[in-house]
Amino acid sequence: MKRLTLLLLVAGVLSACSHNKEVAQAPVKRKSVLEAEAAVKRQMIDGVPVQTVGFRAGVSSATVERLARAEQCTGGQGAGLVTEPGPVEVYRMACANGKVFMARCEFRQCAPMKQDMASR
Repeated sequence: MKRLTLLLLVAGVLSACSHNKEVAQAPVKRKSVLEAEAAVKRQMIDGVPVQTVGFRAGVSSATVERLARAEQCTGGQGAGLVTEPGPVEVYRMACANGKVFMARCEFRQCAPMKQDMASR
């Protein structure tokens, strides 16, 4: 009987602690579509409007950076996510020699994209 009482007491204390933690945490605010569009920069190059996307790291950024290093591509901020996060993602990395390395990852399995596709 003592064990049951002790078990119920411990369960009650733990549940009270977890309840207070949930109340104390601030709600997480997710980015809205408008905020995401505001992050996109627009600039003019030779009189032509060009849309640039800020650097975003993804879950496979480190893997893509390793693939890029294997093809003598180093430097810059690293591999940034170009597409929306999901099962299929495209990453871009600016190399120190001026080239661009791109990779396609499907369910975290990454492969370099062909050079003719990456130069577009």
